[in-house]
Amino acid sequence: MVNPTSTTPTPVQDEPVRAGRREWTALGVLMLPLLLVSMDVSVLYFATPAISADLRPTGTQQLWIFDVYGFVLAGLLMTMGSLADRIGSRRLLLAGAAAFGAASVLAAYADSATTLIAARAILGVGGATLMPSTMALLRTMFTDPAQRAKAVGLWSGVMTGGIALGSVMSGVLVEHFWWGSVFLVNLPAMLLLLVLGPVLLPESRNPSPGRFDWISVPLSLAAVLPVIYGLKEIPSEGWHVRYVMSVTVGLLFAALFVHRQRTAASPLVPPALLRNRGFTPAVVLTLVCAFGMLGSAIFTTQYLQSVLGKSPLSAALWSLLPSVLIGVAGPVTAALVARGVDRGRVVAAGFAVSAAGYGLLALTGTGSLWLLLAAAGVLACGAVMVLSQLTDLAMGSAPAERAGTASSLLETATEFGGALGMAVLGSIGAAVYRHRMPSGTPAEARETLGGALVSAARLPGRTGGTLLTSAREAFTQGMHAAAIAGAVVLALAAIGAAVTLRRLGAQRAGTDRPAAEQTDPEQADAVRLNAEQLDPR
Repeated sequence: MVNPTSTTPTPVQDEPVRAGRREWTALGVLMLPLLLVSMDVSVLYFATPAISADLRPTGTQQLWIFDVYGFVLAGLLMTMGSLADRIGSRRLLLAGAAAFGAASVLAAYADSATTLIAARAILGVGGATLMPSTMALLRTMFTDPAQRAKAVGLWSGVMTGGIALGSVMSGVLVEHFWWGSVFLVNLPAMLLLLVLGPVLLPESRNPSPGRFDWISVPLSLAAVLPVIYGLKEIPSEGWHVRYVMSVTVGLLFAALFVHRQRTAASPLVPPALLRNRGFTPAVVLTLVCAFGMLGSAIFTTQYLQSVLGKSPLSAALWSLLPSVLIGVAGPVTAALVARGVDRGRVVAAGFAVSAAGYGLLALTGTGSLWLLLAAAGVLACGAVMVLSQLTDLAMGSAPAERAGTASSLLETATEFGGALGMAVLGSIGAAVYRHRMPSGTPAEARETLGGALVSAARLPGRTGGTLLTSAREAFTQGMHAAAIAGAVVLALAAIGAAVTLRRLGAQRAGTDRPAAEQTDPEQADAVRLNAEQLDPR
């Protein structure tokens, strides 16, 4: 503590303890459930035909089978992050792993669409507990900033690569086994976590969290779910009134949620966390990065299948090539920061690299497979550079006993940013597509490239081929327009990151806060006390 009679500041904190073999082994154990949670976003891509033939879901039920996992996960992230800080990140992680494993078994052997929807919802609950808990535990295990930066780089790479890997794994499993195998693959990792977690993972919690604010839970759900739903539907269905109203209603509840956090005695999201000089810029820039990263996915997947004519499994396999670069980007970025490169410059460079990826996408023609893959790889590398450093900045800036809440806010920003990117860039591409399609073409073909493929199949040879060529060219032109818009957004983000993070002060490996904050005795003592309050069990 600071001596009130002394004018000499007390040292900020003890020298951070470097992680050893135990912590790195524990990180490997944590990466498995994290990989599976991210894979479950896309694991049903190739299992859908088999599920439809077996369970015969209605159109609405099929949509819910796909979407309920992501909706529940996004809606509960803030609640589970706050809960992790109260009951302990390790305890919540293990409970979530048990729920995730049980729901995987229920989903694998579901005998009706309703049961499968319920199982997917429980999987979303489990995923919402696993994601913030893994990051909070990573914050606890790696107190040395340089080591934590490397660990966060690995965490970011696993999260990004898991989504691409999920679709490929589902294709391979469904080809050799029944559709339920895409869920049973979760069990070994969850069992390993349940066995080794109590031995390898430390516990951390807020020693004085206050009463849990139950009113904030439905408010957070009502704020997140309508906005995510509306933004995800707009790219495919257009700016219909019900989707705009859904977003509007969500924003109104978001305002009520923010008011509740400002007035509640023990809010889910403490306002003091958002006033942290390093945390809030990291959250905002994370949202922008997710905007660019996921906004491109709506085009690259359609391009591979509908423009180049690849089968779903072939398209998924080709899409794995850019993921090779993702696994390198995180560790290389951490090494640059560890050698003294300013973090603000690294983040700005990452945004610039992603903008360059969009630039390559804008040059992609109707038969440019390798240029498309290069664009996707460059864009993803830049995104990992940004996300790894912003995650490390946010978690290093947040108090240790608020690590779960901090992690959940970052992941919620990622969900919002991704949905917003798909809505905005998807709408730009769709508008250009409709404008470029020749007049007199069938209405179905003028709406989407998928509709054009269906219409072309019904027309005689040359007429159908002409329509298909026009549709593919129109889609590519729409992709170009969206890519230019994405490049502009990310280029502006690069400038914003350079200015904002420079104002925070140099934060390099070996420091845990911006330099401007290191001489503040009161904040220094707060950080030290937060570290001492961790439960060592």
